[in-house]
Amino acid sequence: MAVYAVRHSTVYTYEEPVSVCHNLAYLLPRSSPRHTWITSDLRILPTPPVLRERRDYFRNRPVFFVLQEPHKRLEITMTGTVDVEASEGVCHLPTTGWEDIRDQLRNDPTREHLAAYQFAFESPYVRAHADVNAYAGGSFLPGRPLVDAVLDLNHRIRADFVFDPKATTIRTTPEELLKKRRGVCQDFAHLMIGCLRSVGLPARYVSGYLLTTPPPGQQRLAGADASHAWAGIYFPGAGWLDLDPTNDAVVSDKHITLAWGRDFGDVSPLRGVILGGGHHNVDVSVDVEEH
Repeated sequence: MAVYAVRHSTVYTYEEPVSVCHNLAYLLPRSSPRHTWITSDLRILPTPPVLRERRDYFRNRPVFFVLQEPHKRLEITMTGTVDVEASEGVCHLPTTGWEDIRDQLRNDPTREHLAAYQFAFESPYVRAHADVNAYAGGSFLPGRPLVDAVLDLNHRIRADFVFDPKATTIRTTPEELLKKRRGVCQDFAHLMIGCLRSVGLPARYVSGYLLTTPPPGQQRLAGADASHAWAGIYFPGAGWLDLDPTNDAVVSDKHITLAWGRDFGDVSPLRGVILGGGHHNVDVSVDVEEH
């Protein structure tokens, strides 16, 4: 178990004044079986006259806010403390073949199974594609235990692709990633999700933070931690296993969950529309420290 203090700051600076902006922020965190958020607070400057928090379909905590005064700078900061339990790893998971688990989810419509199986279908950012299905086939061999198949897929994505923040955009699809062979955590999570769905298994997109470790002998740099994304895979009777294909890792107590959905579009940290502004710059910094 570990307790972390988290600070996520996003600052927009505009060339010209913005007269009106409407925004939706997925920055207030949710609790989950391994995460208990002790505190969480969202500060927005200038202070919006309209600010509403709600629960979305997946029980995340989006905040809608409106600014109606001219401004050339917008600052959104989430601060919080979270208690994170260590992962159980994979030793407790069943060694059932992946086809049997797929068929169980299809044919045994319990409430729990249905809640998971909704993540087995394509979504706006993760469409069905033959190339993704073919890539999945390298891991999902007939009769192979699901846990072995997903660990192998996690490893292959890390080995086959290069982390390159300039290679893709938020609109890059899994099939495009297969051609580029370069991308970021969002791309790798989408590819893993697409592979699982292509063989009929549910998978969800998880957004959050990752505590980074500086090179030996160097100090941690302020703002150097990362917004991150990974994939969740469902095991009947055992729940969700989160895997990080960017790092070929089972999600641990260094991963902090913020929200989850079908893909990035469901949990984009910030999106909205503005009137005015002209050219703008955005600066994002994340700090995760042991509390």
